[in-house]
Amino acid sequence: MKLASWNVNGLRAIFGKNLVAYLEEFGPDILALQEIKVQEDQLPPEFHENPVLKGYHKYYFPAEKKGYSGTAFFTRKEPLAVHKGMGNPEFDREGRVLTLEFADFYIASIYFPNSQHELLRLDYKLAFNEALLKYARKLDKAKPVILTGDFNVAHEEIDLKNPKENMMNPGFYIDERKWFSKLVHPDTGFCDIFREQHPGEADRYTWWSYRLRARERNIGWRIDYFVVSNRLKARLGEATLEDEVLGSDHCPIGLVLKD
Repeated sequence: MKLASWNVNGLRAIFGKNLVAYLEEFGPDILALQEIKVQEDQLPPEFHENPVLKGYHKYYFPAEKKGYSGTAFFTRKEPLAVHKGMGNPEFDREGRVLTLEFADFYIASIYFPNSQHELLRLDYKLAFNEALLKYARKLDKAKPVILTGDFNVAHEEIDLKNPKENMMNPGFYIDERKWFSKLVHPDTGFCDIFREQHPGEADRYTWWSYRLRARERNIGWRIDYFVVSNRLKARLGEATLEDEVLGSDHCPIGLVLKD
């Protein structure tokens, strides 16, 4: 089973670019989406009529605020259940966590808050992080968990092009990184599967600024992840960054889940 995740920076925008071509070429069985920025009834008729998209069950968790945030799933296999949010209105109104339950695992599409310029939303993000960890641990007691999406943090210096210049900046601030270290600590029970498979591989990123030809020059950050329950690792194939795929300021990431 091919899993994929992509911060599309607007589902309507990516549909008008290369979403369908991506699905045809890479053929994910489950695609998690973040920052969809749309309510389902705002999608154009041609979206619903597209023959490729008709091959997927679709689930949406938009933010209450239109044109903002939101998560979604496209999946070939119908899940046992769909869970919107974490049961916390403060975070759920922004549509940041959508979870599908299958027979032997959960998978959550997550769009973590950005701590913003001058760290104005750092406290909100750290509170979200702790709520997410509690939620993931609760799910993990029932069956293995796959957390995927835009975590809005580069964990280590290897995960962004210019770490020294970004030490005090949102997305690389020490408190954000410490929380991610806790998330993927062996005692917590989860791992960053791409970094585990590629421990020393530098210059591999998932997000690039639209400014100063950053993507062309590969001045980027790795902030999109598959974080998985450790006991699921025996079933995992290769974790990939599909950085050749254009259309958003993020690229898709992939993971193979064996039967």
